[in-house]
Amino acid sequence: MIDFTKYPKTNKSFNGANGSKISIIYQNERYMVKFPGGAKLNSNMSYSNSSISEYLGSHILQTLGFETQQTILGTYEINNQKKLVVACKDFAINGNTIQDFASIKNQIIDSVRQGAGTELESILETIEKQNIMPSNSLRNFFWDMFIADAFIGNWDRHNGNWGFLYNEQNDSIKLAPLWNAGSSLYPQADEEIMKKVLTDKNELLVRIYERPESAITINGKKIRYFDFIKSNEYPDCTKALKRILPKINLAVINKIIDEIECLNEIQKTFYKTILKERKERILDQALEIITKKENEG
Repeated sequence: MIDFTKYPKTNKSFNGANGSKISIIYQNERYMVKFPGGAKLNSNMSYSNSSISEYLGSHILQTLGFETQQTILGTYEINNQKKLVVACKDFAINGNTIQDFASIKNQIIDSVRQGAGTELESILETIEKQNIMPSNSLRNFFWDMFIADAFIGNWDRHNGNWGFLYNEQNDSIKLAPLWNAGSSLYPQADEEIMKKVLTDKNELLVRIYERPESAITINGKKIRYFDFIKSNEYPDCTKALKRILPKINLAVINKIIDEIECLNEIQKTFYKTILKERKERILDQALEIITKKENEG
C-alpha cells in the first residue's frame, strides 16, 4: 500500500468529527488523509476500521452508479507507528466549495426545525421548497442514496455529509460527489465480533434488522431500514428500491473486497457475507413483500 508519510502537507484543514485529518499533495492533487478514530463502542479495539469502511463504502457506491469521492487506502507513520489511513481526493477545488444539505435546509425551514435536524418530513419539505435543482430529481437522488445506505449499513448520513458544490466564480451549484462512508460496514467490529456474526445466526440477524439504524428519524425515532422500506409508506422510496436493487452486483463487489490486500480472510468473508445478507434480507425481501401486496390489490 502507499505510504503517504513522505508526501508534502498543505495548510488546508477539514471539518468532521470522526478521526484526525490532514491535507497532502499526492500525484499533483490534494487529498485529505483520514486517520481512524477511536472505537468508542468496542473497548477491545484501539482504533476503528473506518479507513476500510470509507474505502469500501465509496467503491461500492460507485458500482451502484453514484459519483463519489475518490479514495485510496494507505499508511501514515506517526511516532514510529504506521497507521492504516484512507486518502480522499479533494473535490472542493477550482472555485468550488461544499454547501451541505444542512445549509440548504437552514435557508428554508423555520428556526424550530434547524438544518442539522434529521426528521424525514423536514428533509422532504426542504427538497420540495429548494430551488437549486428540480425537486423530483433531488428527491430521487435522496431516496436512491437512502437505499444505497441501507445496503452498506450507513448509520451516519446526516444533513452535513451530503449536498452540493457551489462555484463562486459563476454562482453555479450542483450535486457533490457522495462523501463520508466511514460509518458504514460496521467500522467497530473486530475479528471476534466478525467471527461471532459469521457463526451465530442470531448475531447476524441483529446486525441486519436492528443495527445499524438510519440517522434519519420519524417523530424523533431513528428509522430501521428494513421495517421502513418494506412498509411502502413512501412510494418514492419504493421506486428507488426498484432502481438501485438491479444495480447491485455482488460478484463485482466481492472482487473489490478480494483486492484489498490489508484484509485477512475472516474480514473478507465478513464483508462479503454481511453485504449478501443485507441485500437479500433487507432489499430483496422488502421488494418481495411490496410486490406481493401490490399483486393482491
